[in-house]
Amino acid sequence: MPESAAPGARPPQGPGDGTRTGPGGSQAEPAGPERGVGGQGGTNKGPDLWRELTRLADQVAAGQVVGAVVPAWRRRTRGERRWPVTASVIVAIVLQILLSDTLNKPLPHLLLPLLEVALGIGLTIANPVRIERRNVLIQAASIGLLMLITAANAVSAILLIRAIVEALPDTATAGPLLASGASIWATNVIAFGLWYWEFDRGGPVRRAEGTAMHPDLMFPQMVSPRLAPPDWKPYFVDYLYLSFTNATAFSPTDVMPLSRWAKVTMAVQSAVSLAVGALVIARAVNILK
Repeated sequence: MPESAAPGARPPQGPGDGTRTGPGGSQAEPAGPERGVGGQGGTNKGPDLWRELTRLADQVAAGQVVGAVVPAWRRRTRGERRWPVTASVIVAIVLQILLSDTLNKPLPHLLLPLLEVALGIGLTIANPVRIERRNVLIQAASIGLLMLITAANAVSAILLIRAIVEALPDTATAGPLLASGASIWATNVIAFGLWYWEFDRGGPVRRAEGTAMHPDLMFPQMVSPRLAPPDWKPYFVDYLYLSFTNATAFSPTDVMPLSRWAKVTMAVQSAVSLAVGALVIARAVNILK
């Protein structure tokens, strides 16, 4: 009487046996070279990396793959560290405080920065070292902080553009004008980097849990996982880099937006950066002549 195989185990094959026998004696797919990694061999002309990753993740979920390396962004990992996000928020708040009073109307100069500091302290207490806790209150505080930073910077950008167009006294000298423009532009980069980081695949906690299967932003390491270490996954610095390149090139560079919200957000950021940068530089050149 033959020994019974373990569930899901492949029956032994003899030399030259090119097929696998499924349950009930049915013949499964050939085990020849056309079943190579990424679909290589046969009539395929090249590897389909995304299909291979999807197939591999499905097999891991079903417990059919033993010893295979799944990219970190597709599986559960530890939450990323809090300090890079906290440092960026502090920089944004300081840049807003350094702006002149005329670029913070109609609210008091320190009102929004103080609210941002309060929300930032609360978020740091909730996740002091690594971002691994998430609930409705923490999510509301995080989104509220982003909205305050973005709204305050948007108002400052509008007031600066208005001052340039109307040739107000605040834009009469190149030095303060360039300083204000650079401050608003840098805050814009930080704010949109936080937006990308907060919403890509459900946010940092869901990315650490590996529950979101479809990315909103496609990084190069996702397309070519063989060129990245197996523990690679996007952190805040990757989203900050995306925001910086989008603000300077006014278009996607190496990170591609896939979802509609990502495309709209990148378009808005490019428009703001273009308007502020073009007008500030043009006015400064006109002053220096």
